[in-house]
Amino acid sequence: MILDLNTAKKTADLLLQINAIKLNSKNPFLWASGWKSPIYCDNRIILSYPQIRIFIREEISKQIDKLYGKPDLIAGVATGAIGIGMLVADIMNLPFIYVRPNSKKHGRKNQIEGSYENNQNVVVIEDLISTGNSSLVAVDALREAKLQVKGMISIFTYGFPISYENFEKKKVTLNTLSSYDILLEQALLSNYINDNEFKILSKWKESPQDWNPNN
Repeated sequence: MILDLNTAKKTADLLLQINAIKLNSKNPFLWASGWKSPIYCDNRIILSYPQIRIFIREEISKQIDKLYGKPDLIAGVATGAIGIGMLVADIMNLPFIYVRPNSKKHGRKNQIEGSYENNQNVVVIEDLISTGNSSLVAVDALREAKLQVKGMISIFTYGFPISYENFEKKKVTLNTLSSYDILLEQALLSNYINDNEFKILSKWKESPQDWNPNN
C-alpha cells in the first residue's frame, strides 16, 4: 500500500535522478530468474547521496510512527536494506538487527544478527519488493525467533499481484514509499520516457515472465 502519494512521486523522481532505477525497453536487463526486464533497480545507490538518503530515512520513519507507533526494534533485510535500515533505526533511536537469507555456516550460525529479546515488536525494512519471497523469508526467521513482526516498509515495489498474495498468505502488512506504476507516470511527465515506451513498460508488468519488447 502507498501511504502518501506525494512521497511516492518524489521518491520515484529521486530514484530516476540518481539512476538507482534504470528503464530501458529497447535493451532489457536480464534478471537472475531469467526474466527479461525493462527495469533495473539498485536502491543501495541511495546511500551515496546524503540528501536523498536523509529524505528516504525520514519518510520511512514517519510512516513507521504513523502506522505502528514506536516499535522495540528495526530489522533490515540483508543485504540491500541493511544501510537504510540502520539509518531509520538511528533517527528513531532504536536498536537495529538484520536478517540473512540463510543461517551462517560457521561461527554461531546466526541468521539474525544483533541483540533482541522474545516478544519484542519489530518493523522490517526492505529496499525492493519483487515477488516478496526473499523478504518473507526474513519475516519467517524473525517469527521463529519469537519476535512480533508489526509490518514491513519497502522503498519500492514492482507491484506484481503475486507479491500481494504472498504477503497476504503470511499475514504481513506491506507499505512502500513508491511503486512501478507511479514511477512510470513520473518518468513520462519528466520526458524520461515517451508515450510508446510507457505502453511497452506498462505491458511488462502484466506478464513479466513472458514479456518480449518486440511483441
